[in-house]
Amino acid sequence: MDGLSERPFRSLVRKMGSAMSYTEFINAIDVMISIQRVQKKIAYHEFERPVTFQIFDDDPDRILHAARQLIPFHPDIIDLNLGCSARHVASRGAGAGLLPHPHKVAEILRNLVKNLTVPVTAKIRLGWDDHNRNYLDIARIVEDCGAQLIAVHGRTKAQGYTGQADWDAIAKIKSMLHIPVIANGDVQTVADIHRIQNHTGCDGVMIGRAALFNPWIFSYRDRWEVSQTEVKSWIDAHLNEMIAFHGIEEGLILFRKYLKRLLAPYQIESKDLLPLLTVSELDIFKNHLDLLFKTALTQKS
Repeated sequence: MDGLSERPFRSLVRKMGSAMSYTEFINAIDVMISIQRVQKKIAYHEFERPVTFQIFDDDPDRILHAARQLIPFHPDIIDLNLGCSARHVASRGAGAGLLPHPHKVAEILRNLVKNLTVPVTAKIRLGWDDHNRNYLDIARIVEDCGAQLIAVHGRTKAQGYTGQADWDAIAKIKSMLHIPVIANGDVQTVADIHRIQNHTGCDGVMIGRAALFNPWIFSYRDRWEVSQTEVKSWIDAHLNEMIAFHGIEEGLILFRKYLKRLLAPYQIESKDLLPLLTVSELDIFKNHLDLLFKTALTQKS
């Protein structure tokens, strides 16, 4: 999750029970220009291992060169992103934009597997759109080229995050391949984890957006089971991690996108929420937050 799956968040959910850490996806062009441009994206704690560096681009040679430059930072896995549906990525033929070009996918994966000293994996979608659902061909290419795992988001590029994830398609991939398959898409609750496992026979479950709303899902707890006290403790811990990682000013600003999702279940009135999303002084932010949990949320409970 670009801009979200960074070290402060990843490290906290790792302690919560997540089994593997994926970095934000890394643009191979940025690596080629200057490795310093991606230093924060690839930062991790040792306890997060196994750590997967996820890269994207549309050029096979550039992807290989970028991956080679990342190896000295000791990732456990290099993952090829074939799933990003964002326009600025897919429209230039990267991410899900590679799915209509299976020969290029094969070239990229063969190059990575042949030349890297760590396992190579891939994350895919089901195809470009409903008329071009070539996920079985792509999945076979991933395995045949030597990749050791595949993660499957059960939507097409055209769907983005709309509609319903097709778990039947993930099940078809699992039944066809010998490498591990991780299922992804529409996992919002603990029950969903069990349902997608039973439905697809997958070897693991990848949780993305739902973890922003409920990081406790990695401990097999639904959000309704989490007390306000625990939510406040998480917010305090995450904010501290963000400030330690980014500095006070930037850390506080970047924390807002997490905070808004964490507070969403409470349906807080805009007059109470707005100060938290606009204030730039840390002490004032903390005072607003404490007041919110002491008054506005207490009144709702």
